[in-house]
Amino acid sequence: MNQFEFTRRLFLQSAASVATAAGISGISGVALAQANELKIWANPGVHKVGAKDWSAMESQGGLSIAATAKSARADESIQKMVVGDGNRLFDAVTDNGGGMEDALASQNVIVPLDTSKIPNWKNILPAYRDGGSALNTISYKGKVYATPMISNADSMAYDYKVLGFHPTSWDVLFDSQFKGRVALQNDFGPTLTNMAIYLKQSGKIEIANPSDMTPGEVKAVCQFLIDFKKKGQFRTFWDGFQNGVGILTSGEVLLSSCWEPIQIVANRKTGDKADIRYGSMKEGHQAWNNMIMLTKGGRGRGADDAYYKLANVYLSPWFGARTLAGLGFGAQMVGVDDYIKANPKDFPAAKQKEVLDILSRKTARLANKGNSWQNVFPKNLRAYQDWWARLQAA
Repeated sequence: MNQFEFTRRLFLQSAASVATAAGISGISGVALAQANELKIWANPGVHKVGAKDWSAMESQGGLSIAATAKSARADESIQKMVVGDGNRLFDAVTDNGGGMEDALASQNVIVPLDTSKIPNWKNILPAYRDGGSALNTISYKGKVYATPMISNADSMAYDYKVLGFHPTSWDVLFDSQFKGRVALQNDFGPTLTNMAIYLKQSGKIEIANPSDMTPGEVKAVCQFLIDFKKKGQFRTFWDGFQNGVGILTSGEVLLSSCWEPIQIVANRKTGDKADIRYGSMKEGHQAWNNMIMLTKGGRGRGADDAYYKLANVYLSPWFGARTLAGLGFGAQMVGVDDYIKANPKDFPAAKQKEVLDILSRKTARLANKGNSWQNVFPKNLRAYQDWWARLQAA
């Protein structure tokens, strides 16, 4: 993956920022962490399996968790960790997608992990053990810096009750018979990556790496979308979870690129009025994961053991089964299906069938050889921003 280069675009180049950075570069004088206590900066809903508090996670791991909700923006998160007070405040931090671990590791604000201290590491998905793009999302210069928690391969939701068939290609988004009934996510990361995968695999545009395009490739993908937007193909570019659900439950759109949890919630809400499903596209999908990293400050405060305990929970079938059932996100370990079958009290027959079906479809999507792993910091980020603005204005 790319080594992130810090630019004026992301960080305030002021004397105050420099002074702050200098202040966090050392960790001497910082109070040691209390035994088994971990201060984390995280997405609270996702990273505690949708529960009201962290008590279940604490019980499973045998530790105490003090969590602070974090920004959803990767650039803001990195700024706080590198030139802000994040390293002083937090022992561990979760990420916002591939590339963030490079940015933090290259600035020496997170530390390499000893995976032998995470017993459940032996159960991690083969994609991480086999090397390649999945392993790249948790490592930097050959060393592992992060523990993956959840993942998915983003695709599209559709109303099978109206369509009467199961789309297997992204090309259905551009079928004229669905003009004005198609929605795309208003986020250039997943949208441009998935469209680049489609255009590459279908032979329409030559693209080397859909997750890290050249300015010319970005232009070509956006121009393709601009042409269809001007023809009225797209009903909307949706923002936010509730909006993503709403356009499907209202029947406003029949096809929408979206996160899988949106499809799951939309289908539960519509009942018999619709049949909202999630497709698997033959060209491939943007794959992504969320992970948790140990900060340099956390290591200096002696938080390693607490971090490894929490990491072990994140790689347990207990966590994988619950995040799959509750939120529809992919587990990062093998054995989740066996765990679900062995725990009928937590997963009664009907729920078991639903969850195992989601797991089967998700496993197939993540195995697609056309997938491209998310990179929130492509080399030519400015081109992405500029051309996305042109698409929105078209």
